[in-house]
Amino acid sequence: MTVLIAGAGIGGLTAALSLHAAGIDAVVVESARDVRPLGVGINLLPHAVRELTELGLGERLAAVGVATAENVYSDPRGHQLFAEPRGLAMGYRWPQYSIHRGELQLLLLAAVRERLGADAVRTGMRLVDFAEETGGVRVRLLDRASGAAQEVGASALVGADGLHSAVRARLHPDGGPLLWSGIRMWRGVTRAEPFLTGRSMVIVREGDVELVAYPIGRGRINWVAQVRLSEPGPLAEGADWNSAGRLADVLPYFEDWSLGWLDVPGLLTNSDGILEYPMVDREPLPAWGRGRVTLLGDAAHPMYPVGANGASQSIVDARVLAHELAAAGDVSTGLARYESVRREATAAVVLANREMSRSSGGSASGLARMTDTYRHATGSDVDVLNSRASLTTG
Repeated sequence: MTVLIAGAGIGGLTAALSLHAAGIDAVVVESARDVRPLGVGINLLPHAVRELTELGLGERLAAVGVATAENVYSDPRGHQLFAEPRGLAMGYRWPQYSIHRGELQLLLLAAVRERLGADAVRTGMRLVDFAEETGGVRVRLLDRASGAAQEVGASALVGADGLHSAVRARLHPDGGPLLWSGIRMWRGVTRAEPFLTGRSMVIVREGDVELVAYPIGRGRINWVAQVRLSEPGPLAEGADWNSAGRLADVLPYFEDWSLGWLDVPGLLTNSDGILEYPMVDREPLPAWGRGRVTLLGDAAHPMYPVGANGASQSIVDARVLAHELAAAGDVSTGLARYESVRREATAAVVLANREMSRSSGGSASGLARMTDTYRHATGSDVDVLNSRASLTTG
C-alpha cells in the first residue's frame, strides 16, 4: 500500500510519519516550491502533543516550544477575571505547547525526510485532478517549475491541502462558501519580555474587541487581535492566512489599553510584521471522501481558530488515519472507518468553536463554565485523554 498525501502542512506531514510508523508507504506532494517557516504562533493541545510524542518527537517539541502553564483572562486595565492551569499543570500527562507554526512544520518535514527518505516530500507539484481506478487512484500532477504534467498511481489519496483544498473541490464541487464569523483577525510576532509567569497565555476582552498573547520562545511574543466588524455570513472575499495587514487598521482598537504587565500598543507597533485574516469556517460535510480518497485537517473541517484546536485536530486526524488503515483489511474500509471516527468528532469542534467565538463569558464563574463546556464538547477532558488507548499500531 502506498498513500499519496496532497499537502505538506502540519497534518500532511504528520500523516506521512504516522503511516510510516504503521508500516505503510507514503509520499507527500506539495504545491509550494519551497517549504518555508511561514505564519506565526499556534498552540498544540495535550491531545496533539500526545500523538507527536508517541511518534518520537517529544524532545524536539520541548526544544522549540513553550510549555503553556496557564490561561489568564483579563480586562484592558490588567485586572484578572479568571485563570486556569493548562497542560501538565491541569493534570494532563502531556504538556500544551505554544510554538511558531513554521518551526513546527520544519520540524515535521525534517523528521519525514529522515525516516521516509529525502524524496518522500516532492515540492512544486500541484494536484490537478484524480480518478479512482481498479485497485487504486490515478493522480494528475503539474510540475510548477517545468510546466510538465505527469500521472502517478497510489493505493489511496489523502487531501491535506488546506482551506482551499483542490481535493475537496473535486469531491464536493457544491460544498458551499467559506462562512465568515464577522470577526477580522490581525496576527504578529514581537520580540518582547515575557509577562506574568513567562509561560502564560492571556485573553483580554472588551466588548467586540479581543487580544490573545503568549510566548513562543527565543524572546518572542505571539499576538492575535480580533475585532467583530459584521454579522456572520458567507465570505465575499478571499481568505489567505498569509495576507499582509496594516498597523493603522488594528492599532486604534487597542491604543488606550493599559494592562501594566504587558504593553499592548507596543506589542502591535513593534511586530516583525502583521498578517490579516477573516475568521472563517465551513459547514461540516456529511461525508469527506469516497472510495480510496479522503480529506484531512483544514481540507476536511476548517474551523475558527478560537479554541487553539485547528492544528491539533489535524494531528489527531493523521494518527487515526494511519491506525485505521493499518487495522483494516482493505483501503476503502480503512478510510471509511477513519471518517466514521473523525467526522463527527471534528464537526463537534467546529460547532464548539463557533459557540466560543460568540460567548463573552463575563464573570469568573461564566468563564469557568465556558472553558469547561468547551472541553466536554470537544472530547478533551483530562481523564478522557489520559485513559484513552494509544493509537500507535503494532
